[in-house]
Amino acid sequence: MAERPAGGGLLRRNTDFRKLWYGESAGKFGAAVTSVVLPLVAVSVLDATTFQVSLLNAATWVPWLVIGLPAGVWVDRLSRRTVMLVSDAVSCVLFVCVPLAYWLGALDVGRLLLVALLVGTAAVFFQTAYTAYLPSIVGPGDQAEGNAKLHGSASAAQIAGTGAGGLIAQVAGSVNGMLTNAATFLISFACVARIRHREPSVPPVERARGALFREVGEGIRLVARDPYLRSLTLFGAASNLFLAGYQSLLVVFLVRDVGLTNSGVGVLVAIGSAGGVVGALVVRRGVTRFGTARALMLFELGVPALAPLMALTSRGAAGLALFVIGYASVSVGVVAGNVIKAGFQQGYCPADVLGRVSACSSFLNYGTLPLGALLAGALGTWFGVRPTLWLMIAGIPLSALILLCSPIRSRRDLPTRAGATV
Repeated sequence: MAERPAGGGLLRRNTDFRKLWYGESAGKFGAAVTSVVLPLVAVSVLDATTFQVSLLNAATWVPWLVIGLPAGVWVDRLSRRTVMLVSDAVSCVLFVCVPLAYWLGALDVGRLLLVALLVGTAAVFFQTAYTAYLPSIVGPGDQAEGNAKLHGSASAAQIAGTGAGGLIAQVAGSVNGMLTNAATFLISFACVARIRHREPSVPPVERARGALFREVGEGIRLVARDPYLRSLTLFGAASNLFLAGYQSLLVVFLVRDVGLTNSGVGVLVAIGSAGGVVGALVVRRGVTRFGTARALMLFELGVPALAPLMALTSRGAAGLALFVIGYASVSVGVVAGNVIKAGFQQGYCPADVLGRVSACSSFLNYGTLPLGALLAGALGTWFGVRPTLWLMIAGIPLSALILLCSPIRSRRDLPTRAGATV
């Protein structure tokens, strides 16, 4: 892959990246709509309990625990573009099935859980393939800009999607809103299908019995033995446990405890999500001024310290402002931190094992999401939603203390390749 050419922005220069960016933005918009509409279907249409809503959130992430590791090996053996196309097509069909089941009088919590589980499975393959595919269409000199643009557009899509999700649920009904999700994955499919770049064919290899487990083990060893990959993966696992916990309770908390309408939930979350756009805009400046390692510490440990304000949310402008400030602080930290970590992993890991390393990291990072959702659902049922929200939110900045126990704390910049020193 050539180094960064002179002149023009990445979106203007690289048509394949532009198509990927369009498709990913559409998919993220749909995912944001889903994050609001799917729990609203459970709460307002199916009258689900707090634990059932948390179980629904957990179902979308359980596939990372089941197939997260072998998915990385399979993706390294296949065309990553094809994997993304199949994943988009499957997700589109599944979201169409929700209103279809409702119109036929067959929709219940169990079927909604099944859809969430299968959509989560498709997401495992898409995310693993997408992470490993990006470096093949974007040169090393453009990867920082590419990651920033992708995370920035994802945050913008989060804002638009959550606001639109609440509005769609209020106007057209939460069940019909699932058709919006289907349409966004159809758009993503069309954009990825138009990418001209084709990866070199993976030569057929005669693999002995047990080769899959050996390759999975290789990915685990690469992460476990490297102090930077290991510490970032452990931090991601811990922070995602708490992120999933509080996010699985948000709709229940805002609707039943605070008393917001469907559209009110969407608008409030959308405003708070604006922090993600801020994070994507300031991350490059932060990296330039402080270095990648120090900027990571700032965004992951310092900025989300305001997160506990969310648990103080109440009716009225002042009470709702506390939610926006707390939610925005988490959004800034998560998006900026993800930009730094994504660029580090793509430049640090050899291309031939990037899929396995990405899958191993994602297995541990995303694998704690269903655990966090289930834990929050159980604690919310036993002790109440607001006390559980306090616990989950407080854990977000505290989990970044893991980084203080790693080599990252003594560096200005993260290494750019395995074995690099300061």
